[in-house]
Amino acid sequence: MQPGFHRYALVSSLSNHMQSILVSVALIGLVGGFALQLLGLPLLSRLLWGGATVPVLAVLLVTAGNSLFRGEFGLDLIAALSMSVALAFGEMLAANVVALMYAGGQMLEAFASGRAAQEMTALLGRVLQRAIRYSGDRLEEVPISFLVPGDRLLIRQGEVIPVDGSIISGSALLDQSVLTGESLPVERRPQDEVLSGSTSLGRAFDMQVLRAAAESTYAGIVRLVETAQKSKAPMTRLADRYAIVFLLLTIGLSVAAWLLSGEPRRALAVLVVATPCPLILAVPIALVSGLSLFCKNWGLDKRRRCS
Repeated sequence: MQPGFHRYALVSSLSNHMQSILVSVALIGLVGGFALQLLGLPLLSRLLWGGATVPVLAVLLVTAGNSLFRGEFGLDLIAALSMSVALAFGEMLAANVVALMYAGGQMLEAFASGRAAQEMTALLGRVLQRAIRYSGDRLEEVPISFLVPGDRLLIRQGEVIPVDGSIISGSALLDQSVLTGESLPVERRPQDEVLSGSTSLGRAFDMQVLRAAAESTYAGIVRLVETAQKSKAPMTRLADRYAIVFLLLTIGLSVAAWLLSGEPRRALAVLVVATPCPLILAVPIALVSGLSLFCKNWGLDKRRRCS
């Protein structure tokens, strides 16, 4: 469970850096082109605008090609079409503006995904890998995957409870903010159930394992967040479902504008206006930002608590 997500976090980090580079290229091209215009060098400014668009378009075409290979149609196809037509018609400034909008939006999504990946990494980092178990009259440290119902564990002050269990001896003062969001510690006495993910704030106590590590409360939370990270929300599927319809409608309107006006640049105007950067990004950014907030609200940052 953890190695797979760590690979995802690495990919998210690389994607974040790539998007930052593309935004920088598009922004430098746009500003530099205007500067060359002011210096009376229109040809160089057009070349700079076009050159700044090409890397963004290349990355977008590769991404769109991979999506098409998987049978998925995304709204970013319109952005690719808009940039391609603008370059073909020699409208370098329009192409650069669309490239900057698209790259900037993708950078926001990559940033949100990176934040969610960091919070998820912190969530996974709280999962203990070993526990102190009684074996006759002695104590032994074992991987939590070896624990079975009925095992007796020693929980020391400051440790995170590795599995669900019940207190055998002593009393426990627990920080359950990771599970409930409640900042005040709670006291548990013998026979009371304690949940994995809670942190022991008081003296050491003994507990009996009630459920295996894979079936404990905190493991369930981690699985829930991982599933949410990998799955598509209904709104995302809805946007993907109608992407091809929106694409065909946009192409139809642009061709109609060209034929009715006799001016090919009218088609480009329709494509630029129809480039749905906010629609492309609204759902994924909302999802990953919500996931990041969810992880935080489970108490990953001890300086903040759920209200």
